[in-house]
Amino acid sequence: MKRVLFLLLLLTSCYSVERNCVDFKTGVFEFSSSINDSIITSTFIRTDKYEIETFNGVKDSSIIKWVNDCEFLLTKIRPKTNQEKRPIRIKILRTYGDQYDFEFSGVNNPDKISRGTVKRVSN
Repeated sequence: MKRVLFLLLLLTSCYSVERNCVDFKTGVFEFSSSINDSIITSTFIRTDKYEIETFNGVKDSSIIKWVNDCEFLLTKIRPKTNQEKRPIRIKILRTYGDQYDFEFSGVNNPDKISRGTVKRVSN
């Protein structure tokens, strides 16, 4: 039993997910999601301090505060509701090529986590 446990521990410790998060700190990105059998796409520009999102022709800006190389908080600059005033925590889980997988949740609601994939459109 100890040998099996040791072997399992050894094999899982060798597996490493690629996370080149610094490569995704700035640029132009695209996020697509399926809602009610429709694919919706949002485009956003990320600089060192801001993220400007365009969705259905409407622009919305947020301030970025990087917690570490792979995790940041987004806070809307001009929130319209109390819920929009609360920051969103975004954590990059894995990077590959020009894409990354991430999870996000409200800072006040860390138990409700959603996931998605973002694709870099340009630098």
